[in-house]
Amino acid sequence: MKAESLLSLLSPGARLLVSGRVGVLRGAAPAPRGRVAGRALAAVALASLAACSQAPVYQRPEVATPAAFRESAWQAAQPQSPDVLDDWWTQFKDPVLSELQAQVVVNNQSLQAVVAQYRSAEAAVAISRAAQFPTVTGTLGASRSVSGTTNSTGTSGSSTPVNVFSLGANASWDTDLWGRLANATEAARTQAQASRSDLLAARLSLQVTLAQTYFSLRSVETQAQSLARAVQAYEQSLQLTQNRYAAGVAGAADVAQAQTQLKSAQAQAIELRLQRAQLEHALAVLLGQAPANFRLAETARLPEAPPAPRLLPASLLQRRPDIAAAERRVAVANAQVGVTRAAFFPSLTLSASGGYRANQWSDLVSLPHRFWSLGPSMALALFDAGGREAATRQAWLAVDQASANYRQVVLTAFQEVEDNLVAADALAQEAQVQAEALAAARRALEIVSNQYKAGTVSYLNVISAQATALTAENTLTTVRNRQLLAVGQLLKNAAGRWDLPLSTEGAAPAAQKPPGA
Repeated sequence: MKAESLLSLLSPGARLLVSGRVGVLRGAAPAPRGRVAGRALAAVALASLAACSQAPVYQRPEVATPAAFRESAWQAAQPQSPDVLDDWWTQFKDPVLSELQAQVVVNNQSLQAVVAQYRSAEAAVAISRAAQFPTVTGTLGASRSVSGTTNSTGTSGSSTPVNVFSLGANASWDTDLWGRLANATEAARTQAQASRSDLLAARLSLQVTLAQTYFSLRSVETQAQSLARAVQAYEQSLQLTQNRYAAGVAGAADVAQAQTQLKSAQAQAIELRLQRAQLEHALAVLLGQAPANFRLAETARLPEAPPAPRLLPASLLQRRPDIAAAERRVAVANAQVGVTRAAFFPSLTLSASGGYRANQWSDLVSLPHRFWSLGPSMALALFDAGGREAATRQAWLAVDQASANYRQVVLTAFQEVEDNLVAADALAQEAQVQAEALAAARRALEIVSNQYKAGTVSYLNVISAQATALTAENTLTTVRNRQLLAVGQLLKNAAGRWDLPLSTEGAAPAAQKPPGA
């Protein structure tokens, strides 16, 4: 809407009101009350007629995505408000992990910083909304003054001191003709929605990090337990070899090889204790505790990974908080365009003041000492050396930047799901095959050990069979840990859950107010 067309709808008196300030002070020639009231109403009418937003109509950026994926079946979908399952880790059926997850969301300091950031964004919404309403201030003052005087003979002197007491109130309202304040409020509200999504994303990322650290710690414990059994077997083999050497059946080289194998295994056990201590310290910090005050009992048991689905609906990406946050930031940049474009149009402020002014306290609140003022004022920047054009251009470039970031986040999300889908499936198969390899290695070790006792093979065969069995067992533990990590990442990629029907259809959500707004 153009300012000229709006002015043409008003009466000549109203147009005069818009172009200048009308005021009435005691001692000046007052205008009739009816005319002043009419002019004030005309200004309000102008404000209501001219409340036009300069922000462009928001459209979510388009993202080119494939119709189908190599690793799973997908449906077309659009990002909605984020929805993260609060207990997704219960699928691993580990009570210790569940207990740790309950503590991390309360005690982790990095998460508390993100919570404070979200609350700050909520407060920014309230600040922006308050700017759309009138402001009223009260005044109370007292002063005593003396001014010099000069008579006709040129003699100077002092007048009688004068006391002035005043009591009043001032009100002003920016009518926001062109939606500058409204768009600023919308930008703040949308930014709060993005901050809420950031909070959900940070919480989910923290929970996944805790789960992965916990899995790695249990994996190290399992490897340490396997190594402890190997050390025990190596000690028995060394004792057997020493007995055979004493009997003249085995050579000194067999004894040295048995000692080397035992000491190497003991050194590996020390390294595993170091890794477990460091992982336990990492868990303590995640839980907001000093490492010296945190202890986690050893179980040497890896939880079972829940089976990953072979089919996933694309609607799962609708609830990813990182995608929702990126999309909301595009909307923030879009609203900021309206703020910068409003600077090209005049701003209209309605102001009013009134009160009492007297020379004595006892006469202050009385009708003869009343004063008041009412009227609008308009302001427009006539020259700024291209500053407004540059600000608008910058706002549009911010929209382009946010749109590109949003598309990249979506594409990265597709890649992450693809990667972890194939990883979870491949590692499940690898774990099964590795378990079979471990069983075969143990059978081979048993056969070779019997052959060595019978004196048909050398001790090198025993060492090789023992090393193969230990390597197979450690590899199986590593594969199971990688499988747990891949499934955890896949749960993170799916916002904590994947139990949605394939018929779920995505729809663009309406803008939601952040909690407490």
